[in-house]
Amino acid sequence: MLFRMLHNQLWISLNRYKTSKGSGRIIDKGLEFEQVDRERNWDDQIIFNGLLFFLGSRHVSGGRNLPMWRGDGFVITFLLHAGPVEFLYYWLHRALHHHYLYSRYHSHHHSSIVTEPITSVIHPFGEHIAYFLLFAIPLYTMALTGTGSIISYAVYVTYIDLMNNMGHCNFELIPNWIFSLFPPLKYFMYTPSYHSLHHTLFRTNYCLFMPLYDYMYGTMEKTSDELYESSLKRNDEAPDVLHLTHLTTPDSIYQLPLGFASLASEPHTSTWYMWLMWPVTFWSMMLTWIYGRTFVVERQRFDKLKLQTWAIPKYNLQYFLPWQNEAINSLIEEAILKAEEKGVKVGEELNRYGGLYTRRYPQLKVKVVDGSSLAVAVILNSIPKETTQVVLRGNLTKVAYAIAFSLSQRGIEVATLYKDEYLKLTKSLSATKSEVVLAKGSASKIWLVGDGLSKEDQLNAPKGTMFVPFSQFPLKKLRRDCFYHCTPAMKIPKSLENVYSCENWLPRRVMSAWRIAGIVHALEGWNEHECGYAMSDIDKVWEATLRHGFQPLILNASPNKY
Repeated sequence: MLFRMLHNQLWISLNRYKTSKGSGRIIDKGLEFEQVDRERNWDDQIIFNGLLFFLGSRHVSGGRNLPMWRGDGFVITFLLHAGPVEFLYYWLHRALHHHYLYSRYHSHHHSSIVTEPITSVIHPFGEHIAYFLLFAIPLYTMALTGTGSIISYAVYVTYIDLMNNMGHCNFELIPNWIFSLFPPLKYFMYTPSYHSLHHTLFRTNYCLFMPLYDYMYGTMEKTSDELYESSLKRNDEAPDVLHLTHLTTPDSIYQLPLGFASLASEPHTSTWYMWLMWPVTFWSMMLTWIYGRTFVVERQRFDKLKLQTWAIPKYNLQYFLPWQNEAINSLIEEAILKAEEKGVKVGEELNRYGGLYTRRYPQLKVKVVDGSSLAVAVILNSIPKETTQVVLRGNLTKVAYAIAFSLSQRGIEVATLYKDEYLKLTKSLSATKSEVVLAKGSASKIWLVGDGLSKEDQLNAPKGTMFVPFSQFPLKKLRRDCFYHCTPAMKIPKSLENVYSCENWLPRRVMSAWRIAGIVHALEGWNEHECGYAMSDIDKVWEATLRHGFQPLILNASPNKY
């Protein structure tokens, strides 16, 4: 069972990676959370089949003490599959498309127009029973005739999984030279594009794995060869907007869209059972270290823009290690140059030293955007309108200075808890004491916080304080009597397609301000970088973001509960 689960998971990851890149993609329509939720229990059928196999090995004559290999049983298995199994499945499948059975059973499977490998096993329980009985024909025959072997059973079950997963991929991977070398193969092996037409047209291409029966009974879609050829010719997609991200914790690899679908579709939280995965986690860390190159993790479409996210194989901890700076900067620089080569309009970089690349390559056509202006705008608009004073605490980043300056311009007093922060702010902003004050015992209940907020500071905040982080990473919640806002983020419009995973710890269909900024930059066609010390007009960016349908998040009115 573990092997089958791993086998299926590899197909899921491969399919999402290839469809995100675009090469060989069959259908451009995207996935949504509804489909992910419907298909999240794909491993149930593996457990169910495992139980049935176990019972069979105990109670079926010839199911015990199997030899490692028997050639006659192997031949019998695949002859029975090509004959009775494929024939019976074809007519069962056609029957399932009768309106009576379709509405009660098979429509659940066909709810997924854009298929993923795991779509192949998403059926009502009654269908699972029928399919198991079909696939048991060769297995039961081997047991009755005494020709079974461990390899024959394992190979047949793996073959079923392999063909099921492959046929439900949304990219074409069977090279045409195979059919040129052996033309009759087209009757005995379907392709992903062949079965994709069944999910888009419904009443065609009914076969299990062998199109022979579609040819025999006249249900082969005439455009099958055309779609196959056109899918193979599709190259990697060149995005308009590129978002650069990186891994956070060692187990964050599972929360990537390429990882576990059920985890990626929910906000990232640490769970105890992830510790059981430590061998896989360790080897994934080794793989990212050895591979050492940026890779595509997802794609979206918004308006006429094609969006892609690339992940840098570095973890959050590595960004705080001075000896890793050169390697990280090299990866980001390589990604920016690759984006330039692909004709990307806007690249959203995640390193605070973005100005380094624009100075090094002054002729860059791709606009590098760090999203600071929108992050500031989101913070400013998260503060209640009647606010007269806020506490600013945490590392004084580009965003923190911009927030302090904007608040001072609005006549809102900025209180700091430590003298060094007070001196840095007053020197940078040339502010008067009425705008930036040193107040260790401030009674303000609006705290704007970033990385560097200590546990003591948080515990000393007044009861009912609203913590609003301006950092990219969320605050650790220590108080039950306080309110915690999420990191700068906004709700995305419904027209933003192919959103089926959560961005780190953010809720569904919520995107970080840093990421949204690049999209807005491209939509508006602004011909400027926003990185290094440069920052776009905050009010202009905010108004443009709202105009394109992004919405502010509303803070929950109840205190933190955890």
